[in-house]
Amino acid sequence: MYTSVEDAARVVHLLVEGVGVRACERLTGINRNTVLRILETVGAKCARLLDHKVQFIQVRHVQIDELWAYVFCKQKHSGGDCERGDQYTFLALDHDSKLIISYAIGKRDKHTARAFLRDVRKRVTNRCQLSTDGFAAYSGYEGAVFDAFKLDVDFGTVTKLYQSPPMQGAARYSPAICTGARREVQIGSLHEKSICTSHVERQNLNMRLFNRRMTRLTLGYSKKLRNLHYAVAMQVAFHNFCRVHSAHKQTPAMAAGLTDHQWTIEELLKA
Repeated sequence: MYTSVEDAARVVHLLVEGVGVRACERLTGINRNTVLRILETVGAKCARLLDHKVQFIQVRHVQIDELWAYVFCKQKHSGGDCERGDQYTFLALDHDSKLIISYAIGKRDKHTARAFLRDVRKRVTNRCQLSTDGFAAYSGYEGAVFDAFKLDVDFGTVTKLYQSPPMQGAARYSPAICTGARREVQIGSLHEKSICTSHVERQNLNMRLFNRRMTRLTLGYSKKLRNLHYAVAMQVAFHNFCRVHSAHKQTPAMAAGLTDHQWTIEELLKA
């Protein structure tokens, strides 16, 4: 491309701060097709960077959750096309450093869950604690966690309990009232109170806030699945290497020992 590194960095900075493609065009004067090409180029490079850099991680507690979005149309209008409709972003977050160890995008099924957990296992070198929600594809001896870790993990699930039936007159988009949570030890030995997914759920809020494609009730949703892949890869790389986390006043990559300084966006583009 003929776009300078400085202009590309401006576009990336806007995209990872939750600005949409057309808004980037208005703010920078760069054509939206060029913005999309920058997204594609940087997203693909960020995916390769994460695969290369985030390896041989020593962690104490990994939390896993799934984040819903949709591509092109809602699921009921997708016609069974696997690249349209509901798409879930699986995230594995280190409880201590807040590093996103791995992510995967696909349908919320056992095939995506198994591929995702195998990638997490490949990157974590020690026995650790693993906390997930009550998604059935994770649990049991035929589940994704046992498939990836066997018995070399301390695994527990948190299943939230909601009010049923919902309140009378509740609005269509009102959240259900959570009445409690059930914690269960699935594999290994751990205290039930230590089973927690709160930190990765907070990261889900960050993803929705800083990625326009995941904002609810928006026109900024992804029209193509590959663009969602590029946007998530760029967001995860920016989170890991460029954004200082308020929990420990450094980037997650610094807290995890992957780098010794905070990266600029220009450094991320050239890495």
